Amino acid sequence: MPSLAARLSALILLCASLLLPAFAQSDAPRSKDHPLLTRYPGSHIVEYAKNFNTVDFATARGADGNPSRKTVEGDTTNIVYFHNNADKQPSALQLIRNYQNAIKSIGGEVVYERLPRDADGGETTLRVNTGGKEVWVLVEPGIFSAPTQSYRLAIVEVAAMQQVVSANKMLDEINKNGFIALYINFDTGKADLKPDAQAAVREIVAMLKAAPALKIAIEGHTDNVGSAAANKTLSDKRAKSVMAAVAAGGIAANRLSAAGFGPERPIADNRGEEGRAKNRRVELVKK
Repeated sequence: MPSLAARLSALILLCASLLLPAFAQSDAPRSKDHPLLTRYPGSHIVEYAKNFNTVDFATARGADGNPSRKTVEGDTTNIVYFHNNADKQPSALQLIRNYQNAIKSIGGEVVYERLPRDADGGETTLRVNTGGKEVWVLVEPGIFSAPTQSYRLAIVEVAAMQQVVSANKMLDEINKNGFIALYINFDTGKADLKPDAQAAVREIVAMLKAAPALKIAIEGHTDNVGSAAANKTLSDKRAKSVMAAVAAGGIAANRLSAAGFGPERPIADNRGEEGRAKNRRVELVKK
């Protein structure tokens, strides 16, 4: 039978191991929260990696009950957190709902969810377009560690829908159909042209210089996320930003006009992010 001293030593080690997670709250070296989604309150980072990589995201439930998955490639941040206090840590479902609500609050969507059950913490796939990029998020609660539990965030940033159409292609489409839809990225809620929009502006200018009799209306359109009135104002400002840049390229102002229509004229279904991305566009319409 172990001696009293040995039993006391074992008891001390056991207590130390149980108390350690509550005090080991420092983040792993050179780790940090992703700027889009911060940590659940009362947790700390134990693993962190940021690189160009791929993540498999669940997107739908298959006929066999297993999810079908989509491989997304881009700038990837993988973070594993541990909760600090076993008595205050959230349930797996509470954690999933927290991140779903956070994404919805910035215009994103829940692509997939598998709710927690016995021996499974569940998972959810989220997606949002923000800052000129399409962002995919995996939230995966852990339920096997004790006394505190962990959760994983995998965040992949990929280029949002961006289209640079040649001047010749633009002119062909406008002569054939009377308009062309362009996808020029803006930061969420802003109308300032980003540096990567200059290529599209140069092609518009080249088209108009090649067809000196052509006059165009520049029309801004948005998805249906947020206030319709605010979206209409924003789309008008974006159209005017494009018009100003085209005029600055040497095109006479009397050949141009600008107007915003917000979500009034969708060309795709606003219920999904893919459709909303198509609706966020700038159209050049022949006058």
